[in-house]
Amino acid sequence: MNIISIQNNLGLPKYKQIILSIEKAIEEGKLVKGDRLPSVNKVCLAFSLSRDTVLLGYDELKKRGIIYAIPGKGYYVKSTEIAIKQKIFLLFDELNIFKEDIYNSFLKNIGKNVQVDIFFHHFNFQVFQKLINDSNGNYTKYIIMPTNLSDIVNLIKTLPVNDVIILDQTNPDLKSYPAIYQNHEKDIFEGLVKGKARVGKYKKLILIFPGFREPLGMKLGFEAFCSEYHFESEIITEFTDREITLGDLYIIPNDRDLVRVIENARNQNLKLGTDFGIISYNETPLKKVVANGISTISTHFEMMGKILAEMVIKGNNVQIENKSALIMRNSL
Repeated sequence: MNIISIQNNLGLPKYKQIILSIEKAIEEGKLVKGDRLPSVNKVCLAFSLSRDTVLLGYDELKKRGIIYAIPGKGYYVKSTEIAIKQKIFLLFDELNIFKEDIYNSFLKNIGKNVQVDIFFHHFNFQVFQKLINDSNGNYTKYIIMPTNLSDIVNLIKTLPVNDVIILDQTNPDLKSYPAIYQNHEKDIFEGLVKGKARVGKYKKLILIFPGFREPLGMKLGFEAFCSEYHFESEIITEFTDREITLGDLYIIPNDRDLVRVIENARNQNLKLGTDFGIISYNETPLKKVVANGISTISTHFEMMGKILAEMVIKGNNVQIENKSALIMRNSL
């Protein structure tokens, strides 16, 4: 048992002493890749520890990818890279420029000695399920973007409850988990209120809302604004071969629809910002210059990544609503 050392008066939890002992043994070359660790029972007997204490230490090393378990045989050294203190599972819905901004900001602010493995579920329940099941027990933190997938709460509940953070969208069933999220209903409502002086110059507000990937809150916030301020409105699922009418204002969550609307307007010789208007959802650098500037309602994605990193580092068990703003340009 010269691998593990436990001192009663050290002032350090004993499960952490187990972790430090194994890290030191790896560092000194006493343990190498493939070596078997002392069994849980053997450590318990040698130091009069509970199984829970020993398992807590071994599980922490397992989550960091340093050791692995073979059922019925024991624990073995998987990696000698002991510098990795956090191993993070990051599950996005899809890759786009907004997620890239969150990801890059998160990496910038999370610090050193952290391994971040990124995955995508592409709004597919089966893919989501497999990724959660395959990752369970192998990471120190699970950052999950559930989007609007249904029936996933029970899957998330299989993960260690204190190691989960919800990202971007949350719901009442996930309120017990810390989160950094967008309030889409509030964001679109307040954005339209802020721009009401310009919005009021248009005859009709049209939301293009396919409804598959877009958060329902967008639709609810749009409907609430139009109802409260008595705007004529329409919600369509797609923009294909539709004629733009003078005085239309389009609210567009999807950038593909944004391109279609601008192309149609050019074919009709309509001037954006005068004959009709556009408010896009989610800020990108291109929207500053496309068509002399596209107005957007957008959260601050880089800030979301920064706050997420702080939550991981500090272990904050809170739900934080990320700020949103209306950025007014020539399209409105």
